[in-house]
Formats: sequence, C-alpha cells, structure tokens
Amino acid sequence: MYRENYINSLRSELLEIVADYLTPVALNYGYNEVPLEANIKWKPQVLVLGNYSSGKSTLINEFLGADIQATGQAPTDDSFTIITYDDSENDKNTIQVVEERDGKYLLNNPEYPFESLKKHGLHFASHFRLKKVNSPFLKNLAVIDTPGMLDSTTEKDRSYNYQEVIGDLAQNADLVLVLFDPHKAGTVREAHISLRETLPARTFENRVLFVLNRIDECASFTDLLRVYGTLCWNLSQTTGRKDIPMIHLTYSPRALNDSTNGLNPDRDYLHLLENQREELRKAVLQAPGYHLDNLATFVEINGERLSHFLESLISYRKKFQKIRVKYAAAGFFLSLLCGGTAILGLMVSGLMGSMDQLVSIYTGGAVSLTVFVLWIMFIQNFFESSFQEKQLSEIDKLTPLENQTRRDSWQAVRNLVYSYLRKTEGRFSLKNVKRDYATIRTVCDKSSHEIREGIRELATIMRNNGADTETGISGHENH
Repeated sequence: MYRENYINSLRSELLEIVADYLTPVALNYGYNEVPLEANIKWKPQVLVLGNYSSGKSTLINEFLGADIQATGQAPTDDSFTIITYDDSENDKNTIQVVEERDGKYLLNNPEYPFESLKKHGLHFASHFRLKKVNSPFLKNLAVIDTPGMLDSTTEKDRSYNYQEVIGDLAQNADLVLVLFDPHKAGTVREAHISLRETLPARTFENRVLFVLNRIDECASFTDLLRVYGTLCWNLSQTTGRKDIPMIHLTYSPRALNDSTNGLNPDRDYLHLLENQREELRKAVLQAPGYHLDNLATFVEINGERLSHFLESLISYRKKFQKIRVKYAAAGFFLSLLCGGTAILGLMVSGLMGSMDQLVSIYTGGAVSLTVFVLWIMFIQNFFESSFQEKQLSEIDKLTPLENQTRRDSWQAVRNLVYSYLRKTEGRFSLKNVKRDYATIRTVCDKSSHEIREGIRELATIMRNNGADTETGISGHENH
C-alpha cells in the first residue's frame, strides 16, 4: 500500500508541475495547442506497429486471452484502436468487448489523452476507435493497435498523414512494439520511414522493442535462424545502428492450434522459445513501471525545449531593442539637425530679424518634431521590418547550438519560434518572457531533479523489498 501511495504521489506531483508551470507558458506562446498534461494524465500505453501481415492483432488477442481484434493474412483492419480495461460486464468468465466508441468520442472526451490528434482531420477520426475489454491484462495499461504498414501507400491513399499519427502516438507511449513476420523479414516502405525517421524523432530507443512474430510458421529451426539473421541485417541497415537490436521471438499458441486443426506439424523447436514469449509478455506488463520514468522525461524534455524557445525570444527581443534604440537615436539627431537647419535658414534669409526669436525657436522645434514623427512612422518602421526579415532568415543564429543536445532541442522548437515571431512581428514584452523563462528554468533545474530523486528512492525501496521486477520500476533515466 505504501508503494502504491508513493507512486501515485510522484505521479500527481509530476502532473501538477506540468499543469501549473509548463502548460500556461506553452499555451501562451503557441508551443502546444492543448494543455501538456492532457497527453500524459492517462494510464500507461503500449503502441503496436508492424507490417500488415505481422500478426499484430493476433498477438494482442494472445495477450488479452480472447479474439478481440479481427485477424487474417490480408489487411483486415485499417483503424487505430485504443483497447482499454472495463470490468463492468457481469460475466467475468468470458473476456469480451464491453463497449465500443468511435473516433469523435475519443477525440472530444477529456478523459482520454487524444485531443491533440484532432489536427489530423475527419478522415483520421473515421479510422480511430475505442474498445473497452474486461481482460485482466489491461488493468494497468492500454494497448493501441494500428493499421498494418504497406509498401506503396501514400498520404493521399490513407487520407491522413500516417507517419504524423504514428509519431504523436509513439511520443506518449511508454512502450512501442514493432512486429515482423517470417514472410516479410525485410521492411516495407512505411516501416522503413517509421524506423528511420518517425520513431527516432518522437520517442526513445529504449522504449522500442522489435518482435519477430508468427515464428511457428517457420518450417524448421534452421529456417527460423535464417529468417532471424535476415531481419537482423535489415534492421541494422534501416535503423543505421552498428549494433544489432534485441529481437524478441514469439507466436500465438491459440492461433497455432486453430491453424493445425488437430494435426501435429514438426514444430519441436517452439518449446525452446517459451521463455522468449514470457519475457515479451513481462516487458509489456512492465509498462506501468516505466511510466514514472517517462513522465519525468516528459517534464525534462518539454522544460528544456520551452526554455530554449523563450531563450531565443529573449535573444531576438534584445537585438530588436538595440536596433530600435539605434534607429530612434539616428532619427532624433536627424530631427535636431533639420530643426537647426530650419532656424539657420531663417537667419540666412533675413526673415529672422522680422520674427520674434521665440517664434523662430518654435518653428525649428516644429520642424524637428515633424521630422522625428515621420522618421518613427515610416523610416524606422521600414528598418525594423527589414531587421525582422533578416532575423527570420537567419533564425538559427538566435541561440547558441554548441552541442547535439542543444541542436536537438532547437530543431524541435525552431518552427514554433519562427511562427511566433512572424505572428507577433517581434513585438512582445521582454519582461514577461524573462519572467516565464525564469519559471521554466526553475522546473528544469530544481523540480525535475527532486522528482528524479523520488524515483530513485522508490527504486531503492522496491529493490530492498524484492519487488522491483513485479512492477518494472527501474530508476533509470531516459535522456
């Protein structure tokens, strides 16, 4: 009970940090369209990706203990399906779908963290749905089934940007399973893009598990080794990694029994791999344990990106103020020169003698004021607009990018900074930006450190109690 209370306390503290400090700044500057906590306040999520024939639905059914998702050799389901727990069904002995909802319900219900997916449009919403299932497997996590990846499809064919949706879901997932089958140990085009570009940009390497599924369809153990080797080679080429990523091997005994119709095919090698199936299942069930680490990482990453965002605005505004003072001073001296020239002209022309000296000074002052006002309204405005265009064209010079961490952070906010500067025309309060920057830096330097200490303390408690393997709390940091 103490452990559960401690975990809930840390989770609540993380959500409060996001809601109280990060979200107000993020919404004010257009960093995010919805409150940041909306993406992380729900239960742990496991995202399942793979080629259309990789057996995603079959593996999910195996986890759940019932035929919840449609299966087949050809593409059978082109929807993103959120599968979550519901025990309201009276018949506890039968695992089944208790309730189904469409995409509009999911996207507009604040209970779920999918409001940000509205940007993908109505076509995506029609391929998005919810299933509530009374499977014990789902008590502490949700599973997201996805449309099978294809080789020649385009955004036009799908009517929404598939990679963008995958990226948004992967960003909030605590675990991502990428499935392959023995018949397609290579990667189709969409899978290649996901592995090479989308997943590295939106999630961490240690959250991605590669799975060779349907290994029962290999004719022999030698055939399995050949397929495994092929997949290792293809993954090393696709991911660009020099090391060979860990590949979990699994299959569905339920699907195998159904396909053999009582026959006994030569699959003697399968009993040697039962530990692989169990390890994969344990890895998925440990997603709730990774959730705290991932929440802390979420706070750290968004804190760093927001501070980088604000840092660039401060840099811009300081340059803007310098150039404004410079041109205002130039306009002031020019107006004085024009005023003095007007008075001198009156003296040279001989009109000065017939005029009162005070009137002459007023005349010169009027000339100076008129010139200064015209300068501010037209000339200085032109120079300031030119300054802004130059800064936008050289936006990467707004902030130091001395290491890869800084470059990655800047890449994530660069377009947001550009949009904000374009929208505001560079006119915003430097004082307010500095205040918000100080707030975010406090979150980065103090609050996240305290949370990490809390997670490490929790990991120590659980190791002392011998319970760390049960929940998957690892105490490691995702950076």
